[in-house]
Amino acid sequence: MASNARLMLLAIVAITCTTGAHAEAAPSAPAQSGVASWYGPGFHGRRTANGERFNTHALTAAHRSLPFGTQVRVTNKSNGRSVVVRINDRGPFVGGRVIDLSNASARAIGVSGVAKVSLARL
Repeated sequence: MASNARLMLLAIVAITCTTGAHAEAAPSAPAQSGVASWYGPGFHGRRTANGERFNTHALTAAHRSLPFGTQVRVTNKSNGRSVVVRINDRGPFVGGRVIDLSNASARAIGVSGVAKVSLARL
């Protein structure tokens, strides 16, 4: 009797493993590409759109529409370097740009002015 119970348990485990009853990872949000710039010196200490004080030394960024607090991987297309930033402000307000990085975020990926980047929401 015990051997029948073991066989039944093994059969259930085998069926579960082959039918895909396990959890699958959620697909990541589609990437956005465009030009990134950085901002900071004149804004350090001022309030951002979400109410916190802007810190040019923090890994943060401004985006037009992503919710505040969203984590985004920004990858510099020219050198492959990437950084994860937190959205805490709105912008950029210059046409053709998709994100404004804090000075620390820009330096982390080698941006000294503007650069072509890809964004992936985490």
